[in-house]
Amino acid sequence: MIAVIGDIHGCFFTLKALFEKITEKYPGIEIYTVGDLVDRGNFSYDVIKYVIKNNIKITPGNHDYMFYHFFKDPSSVFARSWFFNGNEPTLLSYEDHQKEMFEHIDFIKQAPLYYNLDDCFISHAGISSNYEKYLPENFRDNLELLAPFIEADINTDRGVMWTRDPLLNLGKLQIVGHTKQPDVTFVEDSNAVYIDTGACVGNKLSAVIVEKSNIIDTLDVKTELKDII
Repeated sequence: MIAVIGDIHGCFFTLKALFEKITEKYPGIEIYTVGDLVDRGNFSYDVIKYVIKNNIKITPGNHDYMFYHFFKDPSSVFARSWFFNGNEPTLLSYEDHQKEMFEHIDFIKQAPLYYNLDDCFISHAGISSNYEKYLPENFRDNLELLAPFIEADINTDRGVMWTRDPLLNLGKLQIVGHTKQPDVTFVEDSNAVYIDTGACVGNKLSAVIVEKSNIIDTLDVKTELKDII
């Protein structure tokens, strides 16, 4: 059994409240997040510091990769895109934390693009159904067959950080963020659950508790206004 938290986007106080709610109800549970730790909200530095301190496992989101590439590969598409995607609050949050900033972007780069777990498959935006035509019929028996496609398409709009395509049914529950929903939303055809519930736009931060591809609980907290105002 694990917990998976949706897109955080610099909402530190909201994250702290949800983390405490999860650990109070499920002591010792392993906690993951679908990424987008940074941008939009006011406390990206504090979010990543808290994630590292509390051993929350991440799959990086497109905003996290834009942050990384802005400093490490400034000519890349990720770096150029960051100017148009809410980077100002992130830069402000690191104004007095230059040393930690480079530690944090290395932490992002070292994170896996997905987790293929017994309980579920976790990534930021999900696995596009576009890949099905390239895969053998029995690909669900070995989901590591997806790895070359995930790596090859990291910069494309159908990739695991960007896609808005209908998602591929992987034969196990797929947990994603990226595409905002008013509430945690399960899509039966793709056996996928969308857990970005718009913390950074004042809605709420959500998490699902999952065991063997079953959602056994959903927890959320309303966005703390100081995170976004």
